[in-house]
Parts: sequence; C-alpha cells; structure tokens
Amino acid sequence: METIINCKNIFKSYDDLEVLKGIDLNIQSGEVVAIVGPSGAGKTTLLQILGTLDMPEKKNNSHLEIKGHAIEKMTQNEMAQFRNQHLGFIFQFHELLPEFTALENICMPGWIGKRDPQQLKMRSHELLEQMGLYDRKHHKPQELSGGEQQRVAVARALINNPDIIFADEPSGNLDSQMATALHEDFFKLRDKMGCTFIIVTHNDKLADMADRKIILRDGKIIQ
Repeated sequence: METIINCKNIFKSYDDLEVLKGIDLNIQSGEVVAIVGPSGAGKTTLLQILGTLDMPEKKNNSHLEIKGHAIEKMTQNEMAQFRNQHLGFIFQFHELLPEFTALENICMPGWIGKRDPQQLKMRSHELLEQMGLYDRKHHKPQELSGGEQQRVAVARALINNPDIIFADEPSGNLDSQMATALHEDFFKLRDKMGCTFIIVTHNDKLADMADRKIILRDGKIIQ
C-alpha cells in the first residue's frame, strides 16, 4: 500500500496553549482512519493541518507530505489548487450554502476548480443517484432532512474525485439510524472509489469499524 500522508514533528499552539505536541503519522492510500480522543485533545486541529486548512508551526524540522508533495513548500495559491484537486471535506453541520440547491452545492468545488461543465453535470448526477438524492436535486438545504443535507455534503466532497476525504464529526448532528447509514456509505465509497477517509469522531461504533484507530490525548498520539 502506498503512503499518501506522511507527517513528522507536527506542533501547533494558539497563544500560550500548546495543542499538538509533536505528531508523527503515516496514512496509507485507501485506509479509513478514525481519530478519537477526549475533547481538547487536538483532534480537529490535527485534521485541519492534515487537510491544509491550517499550518503547523515552523520548528523542530516539522514536515507534512501529501501524495509526495511537501506542503510547507507550497505558496497559498498552489495549496488552494492542490486542496481543490485532491482533498474533500465533510463537516458536522454540513456547511451547505442556503441560497443554492442540492445540485448547485454539490457542483461548487467543481466550479471553483473550473472543471468542464458537461463532465461536472454528469458527475453531479452520478453522485446524486448514488446518494439516493436524485429527486431532491433542486431542493434547497432548508427543504431537506438532516440526513439528506449531510449526504449532499458528502457528494460535494466527492465531486472532484479527491484522493482523501477529511470528515470532522460527520455524524455528530444525526440520529443513530442516519449516523449508521452515513458510516456505511463511507466504506462503500472507499471500496468503489479507492479514496482515503480520515475521520474525527466521538462515535465509538464508527471508530471501531475503521481500518485503524488513532487515539489522541493531550496533543500526542498514544495509540
């Protein structure tokens, strides 16, 4: 299996609060990895750094490599382009734009990436069908259930065929039945598309389903 993420000596502080205290981590292509630990352990901070949404401190020979690219050597524009082409994101509260339909929300990363409009339309319809949302494509977020909104968010994360999906408490706002269905979707998508999933979760059931569970405590990996 190919290493898709390699990070060494990742530190992060906010003012006087040291959140990450030297993280070393390798993630393989196609893995479903769960990051767990108590509140305040640094899980979301680590996820944001691995997803290039935040940067580690430049000290102690820290290094983050994704798909063979040294992230610390990229300009902001290069990083934004890399993120759009290779990474997808799912958030706890879906973060859909309320003035746009489900179809338009799904297409948004593709429009940003200036994808071919015809290919984008075909891909968005495929994902709507896959997520059981085809008949809801013209509905705006407020017209969808919580589970439907989160499935739109998953489709949006997948629209550019990313190599890695980062999910921060993706089922934290769903009831247990919808959460289980969403978790099962992740594994089906991994098997079908081959993408890597890195998931921060408090859901023990999802964490136990993952290929690997990384336990974070006080800013360090303990397992």
